Amino acid sequence: MGRYVARKSGGNGGERIQSVERAFEVLEVLASKDVPLTISEIAAVTDRPPPSVHRLVRTLLLLGYVRQDRSRRYALAPGLIRLGDGAARQYGTWASPILADLVEVIGESANMAILEASHALYVAQVPGRHSMRLFTEVGRRVPLHSTGVGKALLSQLPDAEAARILKLAGMPTITERTITDPDVLMQELAAGRVLGYMTDDGEQEVGVSCVAVPVPGAPALTAISFSAPSPRLTPEVARRAAAALRSAAPTLADRSSMQHSVTRIASQ
Repeated sequence: MGRYVARKSGGNGGERIQSVERAFEVLEVLASKDVPLTISEIAAVTDRPPPSVHRLVRTLLLLGYVRQDRSRRYALAPGLIRLGDGAARQYGTWASPILADLVEVIGESANMAILEASHALYVAQVPGRHSMRLFTEVGRRVPLHSTGVGKALLSQLPDAEAARILKLAGMPTITERTITDPDVLMQELAAGRVLGYMTDDGEQEVGVSCVAVPVPGAPALTAISFSAPSPRLTPEVARRAAAALRSAAPTLADRSSMQHSVTRIASQ
């Protein structure tokens, strides 16, 4: 998991409410740990008095953003998933016109996903011209090892970090084509970096294939892809699809960075 880093107050030119800052400080501490924490442990990390931390945690517990286990330790609660899903949808909204242009070029469903912990999270999609329901749906979390977007996300990480995430998430068999050997997958990532794109040939859903590319320079680790029934995504179509995706990636990175900057400035 991530490492908690304390943030200093002030310096952004706007009014800051200490209680809100401290509540988010507690959430970030809990997010940075693999196990639930006691009030004393949270207080030690945040350098706050235990009674103050207890009040913050109890408030977050009542709001549904923190949960308490039987040993009276605290961890993040599912209530945060709703907020995360909303943020992800907003992040992907501006990408739809670019994905729509990609659909016009290739004709298949175009998708965008970001890395969320040890999974890929679909944040935008424009359906293709063919009426067929695929597993790529906005808000859906999918494994990294069995999807084109997952591999494209992993390909942007150092091998050691990619291996750590795969170990954390596991590599379960989903179809008979799923790669479950970490060494084999790392070799595929290396080959995909040279080719400039990644593929998924029925590894997540039988009969469905995907071609995906990374989006370097985006504020969040991002990948875009085409998904289609395997018979339609022939090697020639896959090469054309990869070229179209690579051409769109810089525009997506620029738009996402601009959106991120506008949001950050508006919040100050």
